[in-house]
Amino acid sequence: MSRIRTAARHNLPTLMKTGSYYVIHVCVAALVAYAVTGNLIASLTLSLLEPTVQAVAFFFHEKAWERALRQRSDAAHPRAQPVPVP
Repeated sequence: MSRIRTAARHNLPTLMKTGSYYVIHVCVAALVAYAVTGNLIASLTLSLLEPTVQAVAFFFHEKAWERALRQRSDAAHPRAQPVPVP
């Protein structure tokens, strides 16, 4: 359980952003699905399924972008190499 807590603390801003994105996406998806189907059960099912998958994908998308930016920054500012001792 401590690994999950550590991961959650380390990724808190991304998790919070993902959560707010999820809530907005569910609301929009429910309205669109209801407008298209006219069926409340179908619209609720669709509005929970698709945004849930999107939220998980969004989290990993954000992590990939963070990694890419970090690698780009590391490439632009290489760390000093230790001087070998003769």
